[in-house]
Amino acid sequence: MKQKQLNQAETAQGCSSLALLLHGGLGLADSFWLLAQEAEAGAECYSQIGQLLDEGTTLSAAMAESGIFPEYVTAMTRIGEQTGRLEETLAALGDYYLENTRTVRLLQQTLTYPCSILALMLVVIVLLLTKVLPVFDGVYASLGSRLTGFSGALLEAGKLLQGLLPGLLAVLVAAVVLALAVCLCAPVREKALAWWQKQFGDRGICRKFNNARFVRGLSMGVSGGLPLLEAAQLAGQLLASAPGGAQRAALCCRALEENVPLAEALQTGSLLPAWACRMVSVGIRGGNADRVMEDLAEKKMEEARDALDALVSGVEPAMVLTASALVGLILLAVMLPLVNIMSTIG
Repeated sequence: MKQKQLNQAETAQGCSSLALLLHGGLGLADSFWLLAQEAEAGAECYSQIGQLLDEGTTLSAAMAESGIFPEYVTAMTRIGEQTGRLEETLAALGDYYLENTRTVRLLQQTLTYPCSILALMLVVIVLLLTKVLPVFDGVYASLGSRLTGFSGALLEAGKLLQGLLPGLLAVLVAAVVLALAVCLCAPVREKALAWWQKQFGDRGICRKFNNARFVRGLSMGVSGGLPLLEAAQLAGQLLASAPGGAQRAALCCRALEENVPLAEALQTGSLLPAWACRMVSVGIRGGNADRVMEDLAEKKMEEARDALDALVSGVEPAMVLTASALVGLILLAVMLPLVNIMSTIG
């Protein structure tokens, strides 16, 4: 029954539509039958999920069996079911994936032009170093001189680059083939994503998002009245695709099993900074743990998004500066030999 997974925009639309239908009073099965009639993507699977729901299967289990929803959606839906906040969960998932879609679109718009300029500059530089500068060197040789200094260094770099060019082209072709395989072949893409998640899925901005996901899931469990350990275990399932994050969540759960206070357990797994853990501790003593956890979940998600926005906004200036530096290199590569030739002739 496994089908092609919905992209982020389709996932956002599906979750938001489900939340609206549930808010309007429709049952889960009826909602999926209605989505199957209207949806442009995943209509067949929506029908199959509706059939499973009619047979008594839970929504999270039906989603997992269909394979069209991301693991994060399935895990969050499971938490929503157990806490009685399914409608709120689906609405939040719709907003989350809509924001991700906008971020990806912004990233594409930001990077397309600078990357194109960089690629063009690199091609021009390769041609200058391997084809144009040797011509200047021939002219110099006919005048009884040689390229020296910076121009001479560029000429030697061009000779070295020309020798390495077949190998570089082979590497480039292999990279393009691999990229196409990742984009077009689902098994290859899954293996590539699994490798990336294992190596880098819990570092930098990804670590911030992992922490925000865990805290959000824990907040939902606490607000829904689940025991702390059960809420933490459910929240840990949100990080199943990131082994590093899942390991840190497991440390937190292990600490809770040993009756360690929640604030200390969160700090043990490096899931919250010290100041946030103190807020959790104060919230528990004041009987407002659910409110504090909700506020922290929003704050951590906002911090992760701000970090991503800062990275995206810093990419374009960096690319422009790099392109400008390459333009300067091109001018030096062409003008210095011309100046030397003119001074020799003069």
